[in-house]
Amino acid sequence: MDVMTWTYLLVGASFALYIGIAVWARAGSTAEYYIAGGGVPPIANGMATAADWMSAASFISMAGLIAFMGRDGSVYLMGWTGGYVLLALLLAPYLRKFGKFTVPDFVGDRYYSQTARMVAVVCAIFVSFTYVAGQMRGVGIVFSRFLEVDITLGVVIGMALVFFYAVLGGMKGITYTQVAQYCVLIFAYMVPAIFISLLLTGNPVPQLGFGSQGADGVYLLDKLDGLVTELGFTAYTAGVKSTIDVFCITLALMVGTAGLPHVIVRFFTVPRVRDARISAGWALLFIAILYTTAPAIATFARVNLIDTVSGQPYAEAPGWIKSWEKTGLIAWEDKNGDAVMQYNAAPDLNEMTIDRDIMVLANPEIAQLPNWVIALVAAGGLAAALSTAAGLLLVISTSISHDLLKKTLMPGITDKQELLFARIAAAVAIGIAGSLGIHPPGFVAQVVAFAFGLAASSFFPAIILGIFWRRMNKEGAIAGMVSGISLTAAYIIYFKFIDPASNVADNWFLGISPEGIGSVGMVVNFGVSFAVAAVTKAPPQTIQELVENIRVPRGAGAAVAH
Repeated sequence: MDVMTWTYLLVGASFALYIGIAVWARAGSTAEYYIAGGGVPPIANGMATAADWMSAASFISMAGLIAFMGRDGSVYLMGWTGGYVLLALLLAPYLRKFGKFTVPDFVGDRYYSQTARMVAVVCAIFVSFTYVAGQMRGVGIVFSRFLEVDITLGVVIGMALVFFYAVLGGMKGITYTQVAQYCVLIFAYMVPAIFISLLLTGNPVPQLGFGSQGADGVYLLDKLDGLVTELGFTAYTAGVKSTIDVFCITLALMVGTAGLPHVIVRFFTVPRVRDARISAGWALLFIAILYTTAPAIATFARVNLIDTVSGQPYAEAPGWIKSWEKTGLIAWEDKNGDAVMQYNAAPDLNEMTIDRDIMVLANPEIAQLPNWVIALVAAGGLAAALSTAAGLLLVISTSISHDLLKKTLMPGITDKQELLFARIAAAVAIGIAGSLGIHPPGFVAQVVAFAFGLAASSFFPAIILGIFWRRMNKEGAIAGMVSGISLTAAYIIYFKFIDPASNVADNWFLGISPEGIGSVGMVVNFGVSFAVAAVTKAPPQTIQELVENIRVPRGAGAAVAH
């Protein structure tokens, strides 16, 4: 069968599975809609957390970034992996013990302030919409290439599917759908990696293969260094970014992880605090399978790309190049009229424009793997994007229905009315997310990096200080969140949208890029929080006792809706 038939078959089968699970696990109460009834087994929650965590940025874009950035791309690998460890060990068990299932709910109750709750709601919605834009962009890319539909139509199809199982099933439906999506995405990621590792190095373990010798006796990384330097690029294993920028991006991704509301809420879906810790361990194992494979896929993809593209006559170009050209994500401009594709670092010599987001998706085609493997990767990319999109949209809907309406504007609504408002909010959020996917503010991993920076500069200090400092009060938390996210958002918006031409290292504050400015925003948040808290009234004694109780490692801390 051809690629198109295999793609329709595998993608259709996976979609049918997701819809079937959503129907089976549909939510009938706010507890099921928000936290899946709090009865998810730890291993299942670990798989769901891994799928929620490994978004389109992890599946589609991260290896592409590493493939083009080389060593500098490792900031995404280190930041996201380290961030999950930070979240699992330092925050999740304490938030689970607190018993609230949304970050704004924690902020509102811990800081005994509706204003603090509203600031947290705004931050959660802002971060989630920024993040979900990257996921919908990933959905559009997969559909546009493998089902040969317009990116806009691809996003609309993705919106329809997410609408069905997120709005109908809530967290209960999303959780069990994400278990299935993890199985699909990890299988789709590992199969081509194993195939290509065998082809290039004879080693079936990708993590070892990319550090092994090829058939010519040359180590693969040495070969890649030689290939890219011959074309005028920086050596693959050399770094270009400044040390401070690498540090700030890694830190922003790490602490941003700890403030991501759609990941935090997953720890409320298990019965006990102990189960939250166990599921965190399972999730880390499931995440590590993909994250330790990404550098290998990046190396394989870049070697195969250069061998396939550079210096080849366009008339003899493999079919995958012309297929991807239809999506606009690869373009060839014959600058010298020789009908040969020139891939070079020099702008006046380079004739190839290659979007980083295609590297994982195109990798099996570049390596000439069987059609079913190519289609499998398409199904995996969709699983990764849709799983995270669903989690983010649930955060948006619960922030509106629970924190904004139930806790603030309409405290008298019934459980049934709250569930209805949650579904309406999810439907509206899906529409907005789709428009952001059609008109994204950057490539997938870059957009996601901005979301992490915004989370780092807003939520992380408020959560950390709320757990570990009794003296932290509402005035400090509000001032810190507002100042941190305002600085970070302003910096990103200026360099990415107002004056993108000035987005170079010489113009950055201390040489820190927009992807890393969340670290500075976090420091500002901490500083402002400490300063304001020091000169304002201490929190009530009941709140201080609550903080002490959170840190006591006893009790189930059952999540509650009211």
